[in-house]
Amino acid sequence: MVNIRELDPAASPLDYFGYELRRKREAAGLTQKELGAIVFCTGSLVGQIETGAKVPTREFAERADAALLTDGFFSRLVGLVLRSQLPSWFQPYAEMEATAAYISTYQCQLVYGLVQTEAYARAVLSVEHTDRLDEVVAARMERQRMLCREQPPVVWVVLDEAVLYREIGGREVMRGQLAHLLGIFGKPWMELQVLPFSVGQHAGMMGSFTVLRFEDHPDLNYSESYDSGHMTANPQVIRERSVGYARLQAEALSPRESATLITRVMEERYGEHPGPDPGSVA
Repeated sequence: MVNIRELDPAASPLDYFGYELRRKREAAGLTQKELGAIVFCTGSLVGQIETGAKVPTREFAERADAALLTDGFFSRLVGLVLRSQLPSWFQPYAEMEATAAYISTYQCQLVYGLVQTEAYARAVLSVEHTDRLDEVVAARMERQRMLCREQPPVVWVVLDEAVLYREIGGREVMRGQLAHLLGIFGKPWMELQVLPFSVGQHAGMMGSFTVLRFEDHPDLNYSESYDSGHMTANPQVIRERSVGYARLQAEALSPRESATLITRVMEERYGEHPGPDPGSVA
């Protein structure tokens, strides 16, 4: 007799998803193999999701809703499931970020997570998450869904010029990432500026930081170290970071100049060149 792992639906969003998937599948009179055929996956994958061994994708959730007539139940739940795959120290920030009305961020090392391509995110996250890379990449992509809302937050990004030159994942990945950044220009709720090397010392030399503003809550400042994040609503910190960010905006290239620089770097540094792509070497 098959030993079926029983999940505690209160243990985590992932366990709740698996518990409900099994319950609703059985109520529909379908085997794992039959449901898998309907949602275009194997019965084994259905079983792994039902036992919490595999994290469902949004595509799977949407197809499960259609197959089981669950009125969007799994599509609504999968956001919580994917968010739970973020590092535990990062989850409180992700929850606040998702409700912010205005996001202003300075990034000195990497492209901001909300505007990363999947390939760029995969290359970044592969450094620390080799055992569960698909899950954490899916979680990062899920964060970006807030930008597709009917009323998305206003997002203002200042990138250090060094970010454009730090080759993450190889030339092809970087070319795609810079092309994605160029797509930001012209969007009504998003803006991007590059802080050039020529500025010299500046207000962001202590590192990357993000200020979140809300409709009905105090502003928050977020910064992080190697494996932890720090949020504060301390008025003095918010005052200092807000003034510092305004200075960064003033010293950065204009959006039009920033687009010109990104285009030049994309073509000159990451265009088609003879020879091997360093990012593709094992």
